[in-house]
This record gives sequence, structure tokens and C-alpha cells, in this order.
Amino acid sequence: AAGLQVKLNAVAMKGVNDGHLPGLIEWAHGEGHEVTLIEVMPIGEIGVDRADQFLSLAQLRAEFENRWTLTDLPDSTGGPARYVRLAETGGRLGFISPLTGNFCDTCNRVRLTCTGKLYMCLGRNGAVDLRDALRNGGPEALDALLDTAMRQKERGHDFDVSRGAAAAVPRDMATT
Repeated sequence: AAGLQVKLNAVAMKGVNDGHLPGLIEWAHGEGHEVTLIEVMPIGEIGVDRADQFLSLAQLRAEFENRWTLTDLPDSTGGPARYVRLAETGGRLGFISPLTGNFCDTCNRVRLTCTGKLYMCLGRNGAVDLRDALRNGGPEALDALLDTAMRQKERGHDFDVSRGAAAAVPRDMATT
């Protein structure tokens, strides 16, 4: 009623929510909301083997094509999602596929925590402390550190969801 645009993000997880995703998409589109599906990423130690959770979005998309008519869209929000329109619902559906459709070559994102740590890649440990730079060196030090950080940004992640693989980074997604 307030005119806010709502987009739901959902991590697609084999054996957990895969059977519920079509219903979620149909409900969301019926309410005028968008949905973006995300492949599970090996981030944080969670006590579960990621191979047991991994669901390929390429496989899921193929299943959806048996249910709906999907039309690729050229839409870009500046992030890694690739979008389709579902003819039957009229809604837009996004796919973020860090494993089956590695998008690192087009990634322009960095992540800043509330404590001033800047992570240059979601799938790597490298970070710089912007708060410390600003407090101890002022705007010039902050500017210099940002330049350094952008030069350090990796061209790819180390995600691996094969059986027994360790998390690419030990920090939880919520920390990032």
C-alpha cells in the first residue's frame, strides 16, 4: 500500500525447500513481488556437508521450463542475478548461480560490515579496515586504502561444494 517494491531472496536447498519453490514463486508473483533464487554457497562452518544441500539452479531452471514458459530478460540490477519472465505469472524470477554459472568475471561488488571491514570478495578472506584508516589517517588514508582494496579484488572465488569440502571462508554470511 505504501508503494514499496518487494523482492524475496531464497537459497535453493536440495531436500529442504526445493519442493516449495514453485509455490513460493507463484504466491510472490501473485502478490506483485519478485523472487531471486540463490545456489547454496560454502560460507561459514555450519556442521552440514554442503554437498547434501547443493541444488544446481541450472537443473532447477530446466525443471521450471517443464512447468512455465521462461523468457530470458536483459535486465541487470548491477548484481550477479540473471532474470527471466514467467509467462504464466507475469512475474520476474532471478537466478544467482555462483557455482554452476560462476559470475566472478562481471562482479563489481564489495561488502562493508558495520564495523568498517571491507571484504573485496564474498568467497575469500581478504579484507581491509576502513574504520581504522579513517580514524588514524583521515580521508586521505581512507581514499588510499580504498584504492589498494580495489587493486586487491580477486577475479574469482574458491567455492567448492563437493563432498567433504571445507567452507571457502570460515565467517558466516551474516558477518559479511
